[in-house]
Amino acid sequence: MSKQDFTASFTVAKSPDDVFKAINNARGWWSQEIQGETDRLGAVFYHHYQDMHRSTIKITELVPGKKVVWHVLHNHFNFISDQTEWNATDIVFEIARKGDETEVRFTHVGLLPQDECYEVCSDAWTRYITGSLPDLIMKGKGSPNPIEEVVAKVRAIQQRA
Repeated sequence: MSKQDFTASFTVAKSPDDVFKAINNARGWWSQEIQGETDRLGAVFYHHYQDMHRSTIKITELVPGKKVVWHVLHNHFNFISDQTEWNATDIVFEIARKGDETEVRFTHVGLLPQDECYEVCSDAWTRYITGSLPDLIMKGKGSPNPIEEVVAKVRAIQQRA
């Protein structure tokens, strides 16, 4: 990890095991458009958001109550020219007990300020990591990207109204 890799952190009044379970429930805080297992070592899952973002991710480390690492096997953004950004990067969640609370330190190893997607990606990660994930842990409900079919139905209803 370098000092330039994107990082975000937060602290919650929950156990490291509760935090670990929530991180592994990526559909609960990141996106409901995930296919595959997100809580098994060696599993590969697929994430997409509309036609804007698609990624294939492998879980390379799962240490209960301590650490989760995802390795990006392939990634595509429709808004940047360098399609190698995110490929072969690691998304790391480090979990540590701090007194009566638990700290989560998130690092996207390889997401750097000079990357074309950095501004958009760092803003999105900040929203998920410091907003949606803590909400899932503390309130039982995060703010993941919704399933696209549901969004389409809502838009259709709104257009009829």
